[in-house]
Amino acid sequence: MLDKLAGLEEKYEELQGLIGDPETISNLDRWRQYVKAHAELGDVVGVYRDFKKVVKEIQEAKALLGEEQDEEMRELVQTELDALLEKKVVLEQRLKVLLLPSDPRDGKNVILEIRAGTGGEEAALFAADLFRMYSRYAEGRGWKTEILNVNYTDIGGFKELICLIQGKGAYSRLKFESGVHRVQRIPTTESGGRIHTSASTVAVLPEAEEVDVDIDPNDLRIDVFCASGHGGQSVNTTQSAVRITHIPSGIVVSMQDEKSQHKNKDKAMKVLMARLLDRAQEEHQQKTASARKSMVGSGDRSERIRTYNFPQNRVTDHRVGLTLHRLDAALEGDLDEIIDTLVTTDQAERLKQVE
Repeated sequence: MLDKLAGLEEKYEELQGLIGDPETISNLDRWRQYVKAHAELGDVVGVYRDFKKVVKEIQEAKALLGEEQDEEMRELVQTELDALLEKKVVLEQRLKVLLLPSDPRDGKNVILEIRAGTGGEEAALFAADLFRMYSRYAEGRGWKTEILNVNYTDIGGFKELICLIQGKGAYSRLKFESGVHRVQRIPTTESGGRIHTSASTVAVLPEAEEVDVDIDPNDLRIDVFCASGHGGQSVNTTQSAVRITHIPSGIVVSMQDEKSQHKNKDKAMKVLMARLLDRAQEEHQQKTASARKSMVGSGDRSERIRTYNFPQNRVTDHRVGLTLHRLDAALEGDLDEIIDTLVTTDQAERLKQVE
């Protein structure tokens, strides 16, 4: 591990020199490539340098301990040495995590799809709550959220909502949110005051670029039609809505939020590419015998992953057994404790497989 880290530090320093080279600066594409590679190595090199510093300080403390005769000073040095040894263990673990093979999709933006499941209007209202929760979380991290398509219900819920979340590390933080989210509460539509259980489904897809997915235009059927509102009534007389069918896969994407047919088509293609990339990744994992089966998971849409219990102000993630009695804060976008637990659990499982 140390040899690999030394090599990464050497590469980091080499890239640092290349970034400032006038010849590199004159080639903007190459300069951007070097800057990106340099930034990707920044975390691991920074921790490695901290690790080397601690190792040196441990050696110096041990040497001093062997030379020091004063008992009081020996106790002080020993206390410092113990703290340094603990810090070394923490840094070693951090380095192991940083050296784990990274998911190439982690740096991508996210296509987030939320659909009302069982529970009728209550499920649709909960879908709207989930969108608000993720929007607040994104806002807190400085990410941008853009609604691509939404199908409202009459009382303000969502039958379906698709949005784009843009920001550094968006997919790495949200990729474990895919699955069935269950809510237990007294619906606003329920006059009897009984607690109902409803559910909505969340799908988190990495935004695909053209280089990720090769689509033959001959494989697409593009239909245009008039956008419709609640109950299916036509809301305009221009054929601005777009439906794209990818014939080989059978995937269908419809967009009607924009008044421009061109903009709806662009948005539909963005979602189509994300779904095709997600399907290709899933098929690849199924074909690979050594594909990792994580208890956290990151793609099974039918798996019940989390329960939001309003009467007890409780949110429970069933995959890692985490229960927090601050549902109100979670719904306001305070998700870091849940997401951090999912990420560290996944990392721990991956470490077991390489050790």
